[in-house]
Amino acid sequence: MFYRAGLSDRDVYLFTNQGGDINDFTNLNIGNEIWFDIQDGQLVQAKLVYDQLNYLIASPSATDIDAYDVEHVTLTPDIIYESAEAIITDSLFMSATRVGISERLTMELANIFGWDIDFALDIRENDTFKVVYEKLYLNGEYIGDGDIVAASFGNRGRHLEAVRYTNRNGDTAYHAPDGRSMRKAFLRTPVDFARISSHFNLSRRHPVLHTVRAHKGTDYAAPRGTPIRAAGDGRVEFAGVRGGWGNVVIIQHGEQYKTLYAHQQRFARGIRAGARVSQGQIIGYVGSSGLATGPHLHYEFYVNGAVRNPVTVELPEAEPISEGELAHFQAQTAGLLAMLNDGGVLQSSSELGGQ
Repeated sequence: MFYRAGLSDRDVYLFTNQGGDINDFTNLNIGNEIWFDIQDGQLVQAKLVYDQLNYLIASPSATDIDAYDVEHVTLTPDIIYESAEAIITDSLFMSATRVGISERLTMELANIFGWDIDFALDIRENDTFKVVYEKLYLNGEYIGDGDIVAASFGNRGRHLEAVRYTNRNGDTAYHAPDGRSMRKAFLRTPVDFARISSHFNLSRRHPVLHTVRAHKGTDYAAPRGTPIRAAGDGRVEFAGVRGGWGNVVIIQHGEQYKTLYAHQQRFARGIRAGARVSQGQIIGYVGSSGLATGPHLHYEFYVNGAVRNPVTVELPEAEPISEGELAHFQAQTAGLLAMLNDGGVLQSSSELGGQ
């Protein structure tokens, strides 16, 4: 690629041997673009475009003839907020698509409420949802959607609301209007949009052994290779083959909690006994190892050593907005919540509290 662009042997050597951020020019991802400015046979500048807002510039160093200076550039788009809402008549994805919500934003919506709603089990016809999300413009041209900044979900008689907030430490998260964190210490489901194929049942007849054996967890049927995520922060206690579970990962979460993920096809890179994992991190992939009739995840949840139903167990909550920051939180999110509840036309970010 470098030679096709007209770079000299010296330039190619420097690009591939300098190290540091310039290595990005040789470790490309699908969709990346590279531009070379070559004048009189000399490279004046190289530009690696990550996306429409982020790129990397390499140019000959003014102080070292055998090096390039590298600069990361991030453009700031103009943000317009737009709202969309729907009644679920079939699937969440299809209902969202009909009102112009992308698949990525639909996944983001599910992640926001995923601690309170089991999207494999709880979604019902006539459930409702609404999102306020960013539309990004650069030099007056629409370049794509940003993130959800406020959302609501009506599910089985419950009405949940969430708003995005960046605290004074620069941490961004979703909170209920009263400041409670939407995040719980554990995900409700460790596999996105899977179907429950077997519920928690302490007197279930085993489908392979044909004997009555307690089913101490929940089975999530999903295509082979579907990512499995850690339900919470913790330390891997065991990762390997164990009896009828096949490939299994067991994670210890502090003193009280433990989770188990069985019948995996394979483990994610770095998952081994002693490894630290964070909530939502991919730890493996759905399979049918061990005593399994088809690809699924068998998931168990333990509290103080006693098994609990993962679907109904009460999950501990994360820390809410502190009392000292609550007034600032309310001031910053008031405009977003007003748009969520009232709807209306597109509004600029400055009109919505500068989020």
